[in-house]
Amino acid sequence: MDDIRCELYQARTDISEKVSFLQQVRAIAEKYGTHIILFDADRMAGEEHVRSALRHAWRSYSEGTPIANSFEMEALLYAAGTRQCLLAANYGIRTGENRLYVGICPPSGGARDELATVLQFVDEDWETIDPDKAKRLQEIFGITPEELAVVGRGRIQDLVLERVALLEVYR
Repeated sequence: MDDIRCELYQARTDISEKVSFLQQVRAIAEKYGTHIILFDADRMAGEEHVRSALRHAWRSYSEGTPIANSFEMEALLYAAGTRQCLLAANYGIRTGENRLYVGICPPSGGARDELATVLQFVDEDWETIDPDKAKRLQEIFGITPEELAVVGRGRIQDLVLERVALLEVYR
């Protein structure tokens, strides 16, 4: 990443209980002195959306102006394009099957190896935004048909990234 040292992975997991799962992830992060951020891939407009959220969160923490009490929540706030922690939490894990982008900031091979005990790392193409995902992104980011008509349906990721950047303005 440009101004933040992070590694980004894709993973799948089935979560039966969110609190205990997050406790495991936090313990791994603490053990290796890193941050582990889990993004719901089904709510993200691809890898650049994740990277943008991480960059904005890093900048706000570096400048001493975060909204959230943790870097992890700050990244989820930017991913969601909102100041509301309850809404941003929807961009993290959920009970059941999860497809996740996993950010490890700063990189830690040890943390990644240990995460492999609770996640299955995968190498899949999650960049395609099919019509169902496009509709979901439109709804959650308030993207109007008029906006899409102006920029084109193929630019939905750009509109989502604009919403992420606008959080900085609305602080």
